[in-house]
Amino acid sequence: MFLNCKTWFSFHYGTYEPAKLIEHASQLGVKVLALTNINSTADCWDFVYKCQKEGIKPIIGTEVRNEDTFCYVLLAKNNRGLMAIHDFLSTHKQQEMPFPARPSFVEEDVWVIYRYREELLGESFAANELIGLDIPHLTLLAWQKYVEVLPFVILHPVTYQDKTYYALHRILRAIAKNTLLSKLEPHEYAAPGEVLMEERELVAAFAAFPSIITRTMEVVRSCSIAMEFHTDKNKKCFTSSVEDDVALLRKLAMEGCVARYGGRNREARRRVEKELEMISNLGFTAYFLIVWDILRYANERGFYHVGRGSGANSIVAYCLRITDVDPIKLDLYFERFLNPNRASPPDFDIDFSWQDRDAIFEYIFMRHGRKHVALLGMYNTFQRRAIVRELGKVFGLPKEEIDRLAMQAEWTPEDKIQGWIKKYGELLINFPTNLSIHAGGVLISENPIHAYAVTERPPKGFVTAHIDMFEADRIGLFKFDILSQRGLGHIKDALDLVAKHRGKHIDIHAVEKFLEDPLLAEKIRKADTIGCFYIESPAMRQLLGKLKCSDYLTLVAASSIIRPGVAQSGMMKQYIERYHDPDKVVYLHPKMRELLEETYGVMVYQEDVIKVAHHFGGISLDEADILRRAMSGKYRSENKFGQLRDKFFANCRAFGYEEKVIAEVWRQMESFGGYSFAKGHSASFAVESYQSLYLKTYYPVEFYVAVINNFGGFYRTEFYFHELRRHGGNIQLPCLNHSDYLTAICGDEVYVGFIHMQGLEDQLAKQIVEERHRGGPYLSLEDVLQRLRPAPEQLNLLIRIGALRFTGLDKKTLLWEANFKSKRIATKVTVSLFGEEREPHFTLPSFEENRLEDLKDELDILGFVVGDFFELLEERHLAGSITVRDLPDYLGQQIKIIGRFVTLKETRTIKRERMCFGTFLDVEGNWLDTVHFPPVYRQYPFLGTGFYEILGTVIEDFGVYSVEVYSMHKLGYKFGTNK
Repeated sequence: MFLNCKTWFSFHYGTYEPAKLIEHASQLGVKVLALTNINSTADCWDFVYKCQKEGIKPIIGTEVRNEDTFCYVLLAKNNRGLMAIHDFLSTHKQQEMPFPARPSFVEEDVWVIYRYREELLGESFAANELIGLDIPHLTLLAWQKYVEVLPFVILHPVTYQDKTYYALHRILRAIAKNTLLSKLEPHEYAAPGEVLMEERELVAAFAAFPSIITRTMEVVRSCSIAMEFHTDKNKKCFTSSVEDDVALLRKLAMEGCVARYGGRNREARRRVEKELEMISNLGFTAYFLIVWDILRYANERGFYHVGRGSGANSIVAYCLRITDVDPIKLDLYFERFLNPNRASPPDFDIDFSWQDRDAIFEYIFMRHGRKHVALLGMYNTFQRRAIVRELGKVFGLPKEEIDRLAMQAEWTPEDKIQGWIKKYGELLINFPTNLSIHAGGVLISENPIHAYAVTERPPKGFVTAHIDMFEADRIGLFKFDILSQRGLGHIKDALDLVAKHRGKHIDIHAVEKFLEDPLLAEKIRKADTIGCFYIESPAMRQLLGKLKCSDYLTLVAASSIIRPGVAQSGMMKQYIERYHDPDKVVYLHPKMRELLEETYGVMVYQEDVIKVAHHFGGISLDEADILRRAMSGKYRSENKFGQLRDKFFANCRAFGYEEKVIAEVWRQMESFGGYSFAKGHSASFAVESYQSLYLKTYYPVEFYVAVINNFGGFYRTEFYFHELRRHGGNIQLPCLNHSDYLTAICGDEVYVGFIHMQGLEDQLAKQIVEERHRGGPYLSLEDVLQRLRPAPEQLNLLIRIGALRFTGLDKKTLLWEANFKSKRIATKVTVSLFGEEREPHFTLPSFEENRLEDLKDELDILGFVVGDFFELLEERHLAGSITVRDLPDYLGQQIKIIGRFVTLKETRTIKRERMCFGTFLDVEGNWLDTVHFPPVYRQYPFLGTGFYEILGTVIEDFGVYSVEVYSMHKLGYKFGTNK
């Protein structure tokens, strides 16, 4: 009887979590429930699934609104009706059209229910159009004489739980309207009484009108939604039939096997046969071919890419060149990729350059049909700081107080308003706020996408489904991950620059050569990896140094060890210790040695979690994979994790393991199962790391220019300019006759791109380059003024950075002349009565050049200096300081060192106190790592970019030196600023 229920997926309106709505309905004995979120069906399949488990009949529809104006409720009589509703909502959302007053639907498929208003009484209605009445309407007399004539039904809205949540609903409406709670208008929020009640109570209210009750029951009986959960809904065939798909995949895999392994490798051929059989049996053939086709197109377009994910454990993927990871060489665990009980296909994460990914999306939409393709959605949620800020505004707190509360992890309310923020803020945690786009998921369905979800087109984006990965997985729509990664842009652009400036074409996929290169091994061992994908962060460089890593397999392990779960569980430190002294490894149990000897008894990869759960804990392979996914949060609102935990412990006890051993094994599994990588995934990362490192080692100028031009990496752009200079780059400030919009190589010099000039308009930056290409080099200041007509403030920026130095004039002279001549051109010098007015001549004094002023201009306009940053520091500060190279000589001693701040990483101790790790550059340009424990971090906070005098003790861990700070002071620049 409840035909108009909302959940929190009626964004900023409903207050019910879907599971709580169903639970509450079940407690009240409700047998039928209709989900009608506002202009959305976002959680419809979760709702259907949970209703079926509770024995409640689900009905799916939507409440259609134009802004705050209620239009009607649509209810799907069947799956065709739901698809029609999805078509209807999607069309209006994508075209940003208002919804019509009277929609048109096939009568057999969709009910249209208007909310009672008096002007409807004179209307005629189609067989599928109804008028909804709520309990407050019963006091109105106008409609009652039409009760046997017009199609009235019970339409009681359910929006919130109780008075507390009614208040929360009004708060959500104020947030949506960006207004004070006290300024909300009554039409902007729900009426009192929109709560769930016992069905008999609702029916009893309409007892005087049995025809209305009967018609409502007829509506309920007419609606039915069917869904076979956990069955593959992806595109079934890549070619014209399943048989042709199987034949094509076999042909491609066998040809690839010969290309990868030669024609006589029996082991490779045997594994290919085994995988092909399982892929076919599980119905994943089209999935593999679709990925292969995407990469075939990418190769045709010259788009560089990397394939990873659990699919990287597959030899078929390796033979199809979806990945460059050899599963035989790495002894990758087959069951992490596929096992006979797996319902979903393996993950293929295909990384493209951020510049190329949109072209790949466009190809997928065209290749498979726009009715069958959509990007995967996701939902942003309210979290603590945003909640405090939003509630602070709603309740009218001053900005200063809101900022203070938002920055505090915990606080005690000082007054009534702060108490409200605390109370309602706790209720708002995890409420979804709006539809967003998954990082790279694409859905390609056999039936039209609208059979499952509404779609809309975000600004400047592709069509996106109102369905997240949890819903998609449950109904059997398995995403293809098409991801954007700037590291690939580094590689692609570096290859182009090497080809352009050196005439060399590098086969970047010749990875075997890179793995055996002693120069690359030395770079990794010294952690000289700045700019290289995944191995440039301070934590990763420290790990490489501690492992003395110089080979591919160790780098593969390091790529997973650095993940949060392994590091925070203490297992990273244990791995390092065992790596250096494997003979002293003590295994928790002989079985653990059998399973984890390769990684010294430490679970490093996701495969390790699966192997231990299966072979040690007696859980089946498919359950072990479910456990791995549950640990990583891949199952929402289900107790799969708890169920499998109980089964693991019960099995282990039955096997006779000691309780403390069981508990420790589980702790290790639980602590990082959700954060570690699949081994093939780590191997893919390591391959890309080697490719980056090869380019950095042999073509450092081209490599760092590519990194700079992709604006990607762990560090700010200025530090890649620093590394470029360290590796031989002759960096020049922007120049009108040599610089491009992006940073460019010109002969033996690198010119900073105009894009880095803060305050320079994009249009002018591009015009400078276009006009130079069209009309040749700029010859003089007058030539620049005539051809570009720059605004005076824009011209001043170009002069201050030295972009007109080709004129041979100093900056001050140029500023004087530019100011005068630009005004003359702007006012168009008039001709006097006595002939053409002559341009006045004047003689300027000689101006002295000032290096500090030039550095300040660089700092103001670029945000950094292209030369030695330490020129900005007064030399007296360096007295008594040491450098990074000196650290081994001062182990355990207190030292002073001057550092230029790079970055910091904050973390918390076991006692939840804040501490951090810092990264600096010393006077020689070498990288310095520091540790700031809580008392020091509180007393000596970081105060932004610039120089710091650091006093501390030199410490060492597995040969890696750093400084434990006990005091730190920021130092100013020579010209007196502290920017």
